[in-house]
Amino acid sequence: MSEFNNVTVVREANVYFDGKVTSRTVVFEDGAKKTLGMMLAGEYSFNTGLAELMEVIGGEMDVLLPGSTHWITVKAGESFDVPAHSKFDLVGKDFADYCCSYIEG
Repeated sequence: MSEFNNVTVVREANVYFDGKVTSRTVVFEDGAKKTLGMMLAGEYSFNTGLAELMEVIGGEMDVLLPGSTHWITVKAGESFDVPAHSKFDLVGKDFADYCCSYIEG
């Protein structure tokens, strides 16, 4: 899906890691939330509250998912799932554009 219709966009940015990772929250009519973000090259660790589906729109990143000892490379057009209440690590190789969907329940 390249376009979202009938949504509310939160004006204030979510800013992490001294501005190297930023996103905007998109809220759908049914209350579902996604963030659309950009990430500069670097190493990052994230904690999750809800389960997440992370779609890489542009660029690529190496990802270490919870419970794994093997890094995977995720490129534009690919995605990965992260369980709720967990931590995952990313290494951005260059600029990356992403969409993160938060999954309730």
